[in-house]
Amino acid sequence: MQSAEAKFNRNSLLLALRQYSSVVRDMEQTILLPSLLRDVPSDQVWDCDSAEESCSDLYGNYEMLKAIRNTMESGLVYLDDHQTKSNTAPNKNMEPLLDTDPEALFRFHLTGLFSVMSDLTKKTQSLTEKYMDIIGVAN
Repeated sequence: MQSAEAKFNRNSLLLALRQYSSVVRDMEQTILLPSLLRDVPSDQVWDCDSAEESCSDLYGNYEMLKAIRNTMESGLVYLDDHQTKSNTAPNKNMEPLLDTDPEALFRFHLTGLFSVMSDLTKKTQSLTEKYMDIIGVAN
């Protein structure tokens, strides 16, 4: 019998989403004391201007990565006033895309989603490794 991931093509969106969810779950199981990540500067550049919480330290990154996974798995997107304001600018930039071929638009968004999921997966793995360095556990 094939594993659940083996039946998906390596470029499958479902596989990318499952991998991200799995890496975040591993991060949560590894990081038993998330408070140790407070005030530890992140060596990665994150665009957190539109986020409510600061992502300048690893704790903020940890919380953001979990929140993204929870939103992805639940399918619920909560929009407050802050998020609504920050989301209107990208929508205006995308207006010319709405007149394009639906298949081309789908491929454009799918490519972007794969890129984002790959980046988030790598950042989650990096954060987990950094935590293990902090507590002195060899990888």
